[in-house]
Amino acid sequence: MTAQLTVAPPAHVSSQGIPSKMIEYAMQQGADIEKLEQLFALQQKYEANEARKAYVKAMADFKRNAPEITKDKQVSFKTEKGLTEYMHATIGNVVEKIVGALAMFGFSHRWDIKRGEGGLIVVTCVVTHELGHFEETTLEAGLDTSGGKNNIQAMISTKTYLERHSLLAATGLATKDQVDDDGRGAEPKGMPAEREGELAKAIKAETTKAGAKKAWQAAVKECEAVSDVAAANRLKEIMLAHAATLDKPTENKDAAGNE
Repeated sequence: MTAQLTVAPPAHVSSQGIPSKMIEYAMQQGADIEKLEQLFALQQKYEANEARKAYVKAMADFKRNAPEITKDKQVSFKTEKGLTEYMHATIGNVVEKIVGALAMFGFSHRWDIKRGEGGLIVVTCVVTHELGHFEETTLEAGLDTSGGKNNIQAMISTKTYLERHSLLAATGLATKDQVDDDGRGAEPKGMPAEREGELAKAIKAETTKAGAKKAWQAAVKECEAVSDVAAANRLKEIMLAHAATLDKPTENKDAAGNE
């Protein structure tokens, strides 16, 4: 019994390449299995190279039409060094903008996640073109325990961070700061100097260290509301200086109240 060998090229890859024609000719000439296997291996290398070239071209086309990704979330938390805050692009924002644009050029992506040495979280972003060629970008990091996160929250935070940045790295994109509409539509940030002065006076008016600290903590909340870390730090210095004066003994005064 003679087995019939049929070779179907992958979708979108031309079967009219030189290796394919050689295979067709060899089969017509009754070539043995060993010869055919060598030709099939050559055909696979040819197709892989064509897929790689298609990947490079499609990625270049994607870059010419790359989406703009703005930082859409503000993060703020306290540490031993003071108040930390910054803007970043959320994973939902990054994926929504990039994945849709990638698909237009025949790309898809996925993440492979595992634990590495020392408990590090390792995330690999795999970007695959429709012809089969794929490229990987791997990032790793420890648990993000900032802001008082528990272990599960720390793990999810690190995973999300690595997913976001590995996708950005794999596509060669970066996030951008948001800009307001020529200064007319956005509320100004920062603590007004007049209000900062009032908060400083309120702190200095306290007669106990506990009271001064409480007044400062209330002031910090106002600073956080307007994203002014510098004002919070200045008020902290005022609170510490005032608290130091409260530690000093009061000098005796005469009956008239004069020093």
